[in-house]
Order: sequence, then structure tokens, then C-alpha cells
Amino acid sequence: MKLSDFYFDLPEELIAQKPSGIRGQDRLMLLNRETGLLQHLSMDDLPDLISPDTLMVFNNSKVRRSRCYGIKISEIEGQGGREQEFMFLNQMTPEGNLWHTMVKGAKKVKAGNKYRFTDGSIGRIIAHENDEGSEFRTIEFDSRLDDDWFGRNGHIPLPPYIRREDDDTDSERYQTVYAKETGSSACPTAGLHFTEEMFRRLDAKGIERVFVTLHVGLGTFLPVRTENIEEHKMHEEVYTIPFDVAEKINAAKKAGRPILAVGTTSVRTLESASDENGFVKGGSSATHIFMYPGYKFKCVNQMFTNFHTPESTLIMLVSAFAGREHILNAYQKAVEQKYHFFSYGDCMLIK
Repeated sequence: MKLSDFYFDLPEELIAQKPSGIRGQDRLMLLNRETGLLQHLSMDDLPDLISPDTLMVFNNSKVRRSRCYGIKISEIEGQGGREQEFMFLNQMTPEGNLWHTMVKGAKKVKAGNKYRFTDGSIGRIIAHENDEGSEFRTIEFDSRLDDDWFGRNGHIPLPPYIRREDDDTDSERYQTVYAKETGSSACPTAGLHFTEEMFRRLDAKGIERVFVTLHVGLGTFLPVRTENIEEHKMHEEVYTIPFDVAEKINAAKKAGRPILAVGTTSVRTLESASDENGFVKGGSSATHIFMYPGYKFKCVNQMFTNFHTPESTLIMLVSAFAGREHILNAYQKAVEQKYHFFSYGDCMLIK
């Protein structure tokens, strides 16, 4: 399939730049993936759209304050230079002092360069074979980087289509209310619509929920650069399915109950861990799964998700689930109805 098969025209003003005034007060589109039938609803309607026997699966990964700024140090004069933005993705050693980062203007960031961060700590760029010719760099510190370090030096990693600096609001709103396991470089944003009150309403209907963990890497924002989408390579992401959660998922599959994945990250986790019959394996692993039309879903049969960017791997994933024509038609209607798009935007339930 061609990259252009997943293009749609989106007016700039429909890209949500801030969260809604109150968490959970968002519009909801219901899409029947068999017929393409659409309904325009709101998040308040969600409990009435889910059958009591459904098992909902959420990603409880927590966003790290992973956007950090360092000042280049001149080796000769010891003076500060230009400010450089780093997006910290994952630690590369158990000691936690060596990190894989995504760098803006990576061509100018050479092995041997040193950068001083806000708290005075210094990182040095070291050569790594996988970084050459890419937007990624490996940076080494003398000591471990922990959550306290990122608290002192980091900013909320808002995606590039949000054209402003992060503020205090984002510290709360660019994080799900159930976030627990720190490690994501971007929020699993479908979960942003859920509140404790919504969970109480789901509980009242007897709807069961479980949590898995997939740490979102910035590969989710990297553009597809190949016209034939089959040639695109996904970046690896680490996930965990607790063994007791795997048992609950497998029991639900065996009983023929619906599995509703909240967010594309939950979808990626479940499909990566599934065998051909849709039964999942518990434990931790890594995935670079790429789902586009033609992919046969094994575990997930319902999906709750946001509206995704044109020509992205995420619109390809939902197109694989609901059909490209159904998704592009739904997105066209969303534009006409002035839904808000992307991370802080409105949402869609696909059944």
C-alpha cells in the first residue's frame, strides 16, 4: 500500500493545543467497523456503549519528564555554547548512566560533545553504530539518571504538533489518572479521557478492567519515509503483561467475551503477545509490530482511541482494524463536525 493512501486534509485549527477544560468532557464518535455507521456522542455515553461482559485493557505507563535541554560546553575555553534539546528515550545499561536520546538537529551533535544540564550535571555524546545517519544519539553521564534527575532537568514531552512550551497544566493533564510505571516518552493518550468518576460508572455496570504496560517511544511520532508502507521499520518498544492479567485476558477470550483495548499501545501490547488463537503470554518482552490493512487481529475485537495524524503508523493501525475506507470517512465527518484531533483531542470507540 502507498503512504498517500492514508492522507487526509486536516485544518490546523482542529489540532488540539490544550486539553479540554474538564478531564473527560470530550466528544466521542462511535464507529461500527463492519458497516461504517457513525454516531456522534460524548464520553458521558461510554458506559452505555460497553456490554457488561467486556474486558477493558489499559496501558498504565507513566510519562517521564524526558525533554531536557543541555548547553554545549567548549572543550577549549570551558564556556557555554548553544542550547540543545534532547528527548530521553530509554536507558541502555542497568547502571542507568547511558541513555538513548532523540535529538533535534542531530547532524550537529557529534561524538565527544559535552553538554551541561540544568542541575549542573554533564553528559557526553558517545559513538554508537545504530545512531549514524539518524536523529538518535547516545549520551553518557558519570552517575545514574533517576526520576529525581528528570524532575530537576526535564519538561513534559508534548508532541511536536502542540506548538507551545509545556506548562503546569500539562504536568497533570498529559498523564492518565491511572499512570503507574514510569518509562514513556509520550503519553498513551486514549487514556486521558478517563476519570475516577468514569471508572466508578464502569464498575457499577460490572465491567472488568486490567492493566498492562507498554512504554511509548518517540518512534510513534517519526514520519513514515517510504512511499511503500511495507518498507517502513517500527522502533522497538518494551511491554509487560503481568501473569495474573494474562490469565484474565485468556479466560475472557476462552469465554468469548469482548476484549476492548484502550489506546493503540494496548493494542500493540496484546497483539504482540498473542498466539494465533488470541491467547496472550504473560511477562516482559519487546515489540516492533507494524499493523496496517491486511493484518489479522488475534486478540483485540474492540478499540477506544484518539484521532490520529495523516500518513502515520497509528492511522494505518486503526485502518487495519476498521477498514481504510471506514476510517477515512469517519475522519472526514470528524473534520466536518469540528472534532478536535490528536493527543488532547476527542476520541473514538470502534466496535
